[in-house]
Amino acid sequence: MAQLYGRAVAGIGRKTDAGLPGTWTTYFASDDVDATAAEVKAAGGQLTAPPFYVMDSGRMAVAVDPLGAVFGLWQAGNHIGAERVNEHGSLCWNELHTRNYAAARSFYARLFGFAYHDVKAEGLVYSTCLRSPDGREVAGVQLDRQLPEGAPGSWLTWFASDDVAATAQRAGQLGATLLRPVSDTPFGRMAVVRGLQGEAFGVIAVAPSGA
Repeated sequence: MAQLYGRAVAGIGRKTDAGLPGTWTTYFASDDVDATAAEVKAAGGQLTAPPFYVMDSGRMAVAVDPLGAVFGLWQAGNHIGAERVNEHGSLCWNELHTRNYAAARSFYARLFGFAYHDVKAEGLVYSTCLRSPDGREVAGVQLDRQLPEGAPGSWLTWFASDDVAATAQRAGQLGATLLRPVSDTPFGRMAVVRGLQGEAFGVIAVAPSGA
């Protein structure tokens, strides 16, 4: 478990297939992993790891949506998941990149009951996922025209930083490469990084701790 100030912020595990690149996996909470896993299959997705217990920490499954994007399901036991979020060095956002925007939204609306809020920005087709029943934004879906035709979709994990340029520079010093250079956007300063094992992740600005 990766911890920040003594609280869990992420997990790191061995790959099941050494020939595949590393990846950060987006996990969604579920009150009943078995029921959610059954709904994945009913909605046209697949399970690469059917539900199983992780000792007394919780029960999980790993799934693939109909467009090829991998994601996890987590039913908390003694471990709720991310215990610190939205601050420097912790998870702050997850978004699906896909060539089939409508089909992706339809699948996750059926699976989790999401409604969607369209984000208006030039050249961007994007919506945030609103969970039921409180309407809170919990993820995003983006039409990614840079994906080749037929390429699977993928979930991109974003980590918060109080200095994106410094974080990107440090990543480079550690051997990572920038897939998207540091840039200012309507949503904040951001960059996309590829780690040493091929894992891609985003870094986006948040207010410094204590601000």
